[in-house]
Amino acid sequence: MALKDGIKKLERRLLSPVYQFLNDSRAVGIILVACTIISLVLANSPWSETYTQFWTTLFDHKTGHHFEIFGLHFPNSVVMVINDELMVLFFFLVGMEIKRELTTGELSSIRKSIMPVLAAIGGMLFPAAIYLAFNQGTPFHHGWGIPMATDIAFSLGILSLLGKRVPVTLKIFLTALAIIDDLGAILAIAIFYTAEIQGFYLLLGAGIMALLVILNVLKVQKLIFYFIPGIILWYCIFNSGVHATIAGVLLAFCIPLNRIDSMVNKLHDPINFVIMPLFALANTAIVFPPDILHAFDNSISHGIMLGLVLGKPLGIFLFSWVAAKLKLASLPTGADWKQLWGIGMIAGIGFTMSIFISTLAFKSVDEQIISIMSVILASVIAAVLGFLYIRLVCNMKRKPKLMES
Repeated sequence: MALKDGIKKLERRLLSPVYQFLNDSRAVGIILVACTIISLVLANSPWSETYTQFWTTLFDHKTGHHFEIFGLHFPNSVVMVINDELMVLFFFLVGMEIKRELTTGELSSIRKSIMPVLAAIGGMLFPAAIYLAFNQGTPFHHGWGIPMATDIAFSLGILSLLGKRVPVTLKIFLTALAIIDDLGAILAIAIFYTAEIQGFYLLLGAGIMALLVILNVLKVQKLIFYFIPGIILWYCIFNSGVHATIAGVLLAFCIPLNRIDSMVNKLHDPINFVIMPLFALANTAIVFPPDILHAFDNSISHGIMLGLVLGKPLGIFLFSWVAAKLKLASLPTGADWKQLWGIGMIAGIGFTMSIFISTLAFKSVDEQIISIMSVILASVIAAVLGFLYIRLVCNMKRKPKLMES
């Protein structure tokens, strides 16, 4: 008995710091940054070829994006498995969070949602417009969706470092804005970043989706009745030409609302601490070009970096300011315009969704490398500038109840 107690005490002592770290709001961002750095170092090390080939080598060299097993078609490399299969779970989690916010959360009424919705629209339109200003009429114009996204984990992680300098209402505002941002990115992927449409699979997927909606209307509670059709829905969408991750969002919208909280809690750790790090490792395994500075001296890089660093805060601030002047909405309680500009700067952290769209927007590996490198650098710049701006410029005293963190 004494030995068992001793083992339990040792286990608690060893694992307690790990559990504390994983429960920290900054943990996801820290792990993703670490995985990105590790991946970039390995991709540019003496083991570069082995490392990059692990992610990209095709399972079946005779085919392209798909390989066949028993007449069924599946993703054809490790990176495709991550992006087309595992990331479906990430989008499933995002979809459930969007549904929860739209039905019971900060976006559940016009009064609550009008400011973050308008701010998010501005934060998507301005970066896309800046990108197109550099790339309209070029072969690279299709990348306009890359600087539209805001990374929830990273942006909230930076805000958590600022503690009481940011009112809790602004943290809620940024969360709601980023969720709308994700919805916009999902729609962009579904509508604009699709391959050639295969009508048969699309119609079959529509039939499965109709079944899922009927199950929801009938208030079926057993999740197995959603997951089995959900797997079939993924297969249909994967083979239809629409990006497979959309299946995760569609399935999420059909999950009964009273089951969403428990599902989000169960999926949070495996998705954020396993799938997302794998995504970061696989999609940032890029070999730097010989002249690395030249990679940032082109219209793709200029459009992405200025879109995220400048377009995001400009769009969020201007749309919010106009909404307030027209009395359509008001600033979050306890916040001021200086702080809102800082929130817009931090919203320029694109990372996960921006990197994901980069892999869809460009077929050329060189263009993907330039795009991903630009996203990473722009996200770092946005994080540092936003942090310093709020810390140095917005260090204003607040009433205690507005200083919650």
